[in-house]
Formats: sequence, C-alpha cells, structure tokens
Amino acid sequence: METTRQWNTAEVNLDKKYGPQINGEMVEPVNGYINAVNASTGEVLAQIGRGGKEDIDKAVGAARAAFPAWAETPIEERSMLLNKIADALDENQERLKLIESMDTGRAIHEFDLDYKLAINQFRYFAGAILTHYEGESRPVDNGYLITKKEPLGVCAQIIPWNVPMIMASFKLAPALAAGNTLVLKPAEDACISVLEFGKIISEILPNGVVNMVPGIGDEAGQALIDHPDIDKLAFTGSVPVGRLVGKTAGERLLPVTLELGGKAPHIVFPDVDIDTAVENATLGYTFFNGESCILGTRLLVHDDIYDEFTEKLIERAKQIKIGPPTDRSTRLASLINEKQGEKVLNYFDIAREEGAKILYGGNRVTVPGHEHGYFIEPTIIEAEPNMRIAQEEIFGPAATITRWNNVEEVIKMANDVEYGLAAGIMTENMENAFVVANKLEAGSVWINSYFNFQTGAPFGGYKNSGVGREYSKQALNEYSQLKTIVAAYKRPPLGTFL
Repeated sequence: METTRQWNTAEVNLDKKYGPQINGEMVEPVNGYINAVNASTGEVLAQIGRGGKEDIDKAVGAARAAFPAWAETPIEERSMLLNKIADALDENQERLKLIESMDTGRAIHEFDLDYKLAINQFRYFAGAILTHYEGESRPVDNGYLITKKEPLGVCAQIIPWNVPMIMASFKLAPALAAGNTLVLKPAEDACISVLEFGKIISEILPNGVVNMVPGIGDEAGQALIDHPDIDKLAFTGSVPVGRLVGKTAGERLLPVTLELGGKAPHIVFPDVDIDTAVENATLGYTFFNGESCILGTRLLVHDDIYDEFTEKLIERAKQIKIGPPTDRSTRLASLINEKQGEKVLNYFDIAREEGAKILYGGNRVTVPGHEHGYFIEPTIIEAEPNMRIAQEEIFGPAATITRWNNVEEVIKMANDVEYGLAAGIMTENMENAFVVANKLEAGSVWINSYFNFQTGAPFGGYKNSGVGREYSKQALNEYSQLKTIVAAYKRPPLGTFL
C-alpha cells in the first residue's frame, strides 16, 4: 500500500463524532465534544466525547448490570469470544494502524509490532483462562477443602496515548478472560483507534461488558477513579497520577495495578560487535518516537569502546529518516503535540545548563506539509549519571551516554534512579549478562535484543515504575480473587461448644 502521501479522514472512513460507548451503543456525551487532531498536520480527525461524571455513572451502571451474567459465562465461551476479538482485530488492523499513526504522530511501520502484541494478548488469554481455575482441593479432617478463583467485578481502566492498542489489549484481555466487566477511559490525545476497536468489540461481546468513556483526565478519568461502585483500578501513565490512583485504592482498599514511568539503563560491555550493538541501542532509544517508558535511554558504555561506539552511534543517528508518519520508510516522526515537543526541547536546555554535552541532535525539524508537528532529531547527550537529563523521563527520541569501567560501578549506576521498569545488556559473555541481570532493579531485562517481548512474560516495574504485572498469566491473578470453601461431612456433636 502506497503511504508516502498525506492521508485524510475521509479515506479511513472515520465517524465525525465518537461519544461514550455504553451498554453496547455509542451515546451523546453530557459535556459535549473536543477535537481529536492529526499530530503532524493539525487536521481535525474527528470529535471525541468529553466524558464526565454522568457518563461515567452510566458506564459503571452498565458494567455492574452485565457482571453477573458475564462472570457466570463458561470459560470455554469466554475463551472463544476472546479469540473472535483477536480475529476481528487482525482483520481490521491495517485501517486501525493508519488511524493510530495519524492520531499519535508515530511512524506507521512501528504499528506492525503494536498490533502483533495486541492480537497476541487476546489469543494468549483465550488460552490461559482455560487453566487459570486450577485451584487447591484436598481432603481434610471430617471434610474437604476447595480454593477457587473468582472475578473481582467492575474494573476501572485508564490508558495513555503513546501506544493505544497495546495498552488497550494489556488491560482488556486479562480482565475479560477472568470474568470481569469494565469501563475503559482512553487518553484524550490519541484514542480514535481504541474507540473504533470498541465498536468492533460491541458486535462480539454482550452489552455492558466493555464500556468506553473518552474525555479529559481531570474530568472523566477522575470521575472513574472516584466512582464508589468500582472493584479494581488499573492505570498506565505518569508517576504523579499513579500515586493519586494508588492513594484512592488504598483509602478504599481496592486492588490496583499501576504501570508507570521508566528510565531504563542499556549496558554495553566491551566484548560486543560494535556495529550490531549500535543498531540495537538506536532502536532502543528511538522506537515509539522515544515516547515510551520502556526505552533504553541511558546508554552505559564501557570505557574501552566508548569513543568508537559513540562515533558510530552518532553516524547511525544521522541516517535515521525523519518524515511523515504515514510514510512506510519513515523511522522517526512527530511527537504527540506541542506540549510534549516543548517539554522535550526544554530538557535539552536543562542538559546544557547542567553541563551535559549534546553530541548530536537537539533540534526540531520541519517536515514539508507537516509543519504543525513536532519532529525532533535523534539526540545523543554525554552526561553524568546524576544529571536530571539522566535521571528523569524525557519521553522523546533522546539518549544519554556515560562511561563505566567495572561491573559493580555500572550496576550501581544502572540502579541509581527512581524507576525500575526495563533494562538492557549487550555482551557476548552470558556469565556477565546473568550476573548483572540478577542485580538490576528492573521488571524486564533484555539481553542482546532490546524490546524482546515474549508472550506470557510478566511485565511491570520495580520502585516507582509501578505495582503488579501485566502481559502474562500473572495478570489473571491481578483480576481475580481467591475464595476458600471448607465442607464438613458431619456437624459437630451436641455439647461440643459447652
């Protein structure tokens, strides 16, 4: 499919308006609509509902009404329906990729991975649920003990704008498989693909099982977090908002899953093939336009190869094509909006003020026909590990690079941040790799191949990177509760308690 030209909304058949999806149908939002714009051109793609408390009330009510029947649906049927969702997502993925590329500003080729992960999530949980209910059962004195797993109830789920379909699948698939109903609040900055997916789901699942309410975080998101009839909170986003969600969960004693920020180290040993290591490192800091919490943005390179590695890293950065998001040859495209673009550029100013050295990049680029967008050069910054640029999440296509000389030093350096979501290691020596991997404070460690997601591998973070795990069978436990039943064959004889 030719994608080097600019696409418009008519060619992907978008609705003019996307209201909340409640009880199987799209409804008018109480507070009206807001514009959803093409990240790189500024074109209005559609209007999305500005959901508020009344919309959330209706959505939670629909989910509550649908819960008993869905919880009692045989697991074989839930499994079959999840596979139908996977099939439908597979069939519609090319159109949804294009929508998502325009909505987020990301290069369209990246969505091949996004949709592979999303489709696999539904297929994985369609299978995993069939063995989830293995519990403990054993004879006890005068009876039998049974433990069983039950769904939690109505789940509130809030997802970010950077990888909409990945985030939607991470939340929806395990919750549905475990027998929960839910209200999903997608991000106002990029949610059209998710709302289109919601329309597809409504043709497969019973009414009220999945409800979606778009809107602004302080309005729809806050109303959902605060709703008194929610049984579980799940949030992916920033640490400050995650703390607020966690505080609410703590006050109400609700189970919570939080996937928050990251500042991943990517450790390079001196025994690597430098050319392939540079390629892996470049992927690790530029994919997703740099707008991801799992990026390997802290390159820690051994002193013996530091100069050669850095020189080749810069040369590789110069080769990266910056261009229109819907061009399949583009490798770096537009950030989500002006606010994010200015935030990234401001971090480069902070780096200079701290004494860090920008070795390459650091500038906004103009792409003809897409002047609205914030296209940022791949940026490489030589920095000390205690500098803000090496400690805080930039959320743009930038990496710091720092020297190290001994293993204990680099482990300390790698762990010396508030986050612990992901990490990378590159070495030919697997003993080095596993010694270091076991000492890193990170939920996922990828050796020699960054972003090496494997279906069924738990995903989540240490420290301020979150609470709980997704993307694995562990997620079914996050959306379930245990019940113990002890049956006595005979009642105690008279006089036992006298």
